[in-house]
Amino acid sequence: MRSKELSIEVKQNILRLKKKKKSIREIADMLGVAKSTVGYILRKKEFTGELGNSKRPGRPRKTTVVDDRRILSLVKKNPFTTSTEVQNTLREVGVSVSKSTVKRRLHESKYKGFTSRCKPFINSKNRQARVKFAEKHLKKPAQFWKSILWTDETKINLYQNDGKKKVWRRKGTAHDPKHTTSSVKHGGGNVMAWACMAFNGTGSLVFIDDITADKSSRMNSEVYRDILSAQIQPNAAKLIGRRFTVQMDNDPKHTAKATQEFMSAKKWNILQWPSQSPDLN
Repeated sequence: MRSKELSIEVKQNILRLKKKKKSIREIADMLGVAKSTVGYILRKKEFTGELGNSKRPGRPRKTTVVDDRRILSLVKKNPFTTSTEVQNTLREVGVSVSKSTVKRRLHESKYKGFTSRCKPFINSKNRQARVKFAEKHLKKPAQFWKSILWTDETKINLYQNDGKKKVWRRKGTAHDPKHTTSSVKHGGGNVMAWACMAFNGTGSLVFIDDITADKSSRMNSEVYRDILSAQIQPNAAKLIGRRFTVQMDNDPKHTAKATQEFMSAKKWNILQWPSQSPDLN
């Protein structure tokens, strides 16, 4: 591997010090370069009269600094643009480069292609509601949060999760048993469960198919009211005490008229939860 060449300024300093009758060793020590390098520069100047760096071999760079900035600008403006789209945009302004060149320029600027993370869409109205909720509860004391019984339902797969797994493998080994995950017909089934927790610990875990008449995991307002009737008071007494607040999200069975009337009759304090907010799932 070739070492980094000296700049013209350093080479001129070598000549200047030589004219001052400095030795090669002294010049090398003063400029922090090797004695052999100092000697080479002086001989080259003596025999060729040149100080410029030799032209390096290799293919010239296909893009200019302006082209590189344009590539970065396109990606910053639209992170989802493809290398083909960038290539076509450059072609429109007279710059013809390959997709590989576009990718190399992006890699040089620390940009790499990733699969985008999927997040729930939240409209402007609900964003504002979430901010107001956060501002309202920002300075609530610790005791306030300790008095909340957090509740939610979730689906539990009986065989495996719904996500995809990534695997390190070589080309041509996709179907090697070590590199595959198994699946079953219809996904292997799942069950719905309701659970609660508080500052002091976890509460009951209720499987919906254990309490429905047809042993299914289908949950409606009636089933939900049965769970609340049987679980809220005992779990609150165990984890919190007499004064408690129930948290639940805005699932339709939670906001159904019958459910709201049931909770109103119970005179429970309900934490008003903004729509489209992260829940226990």
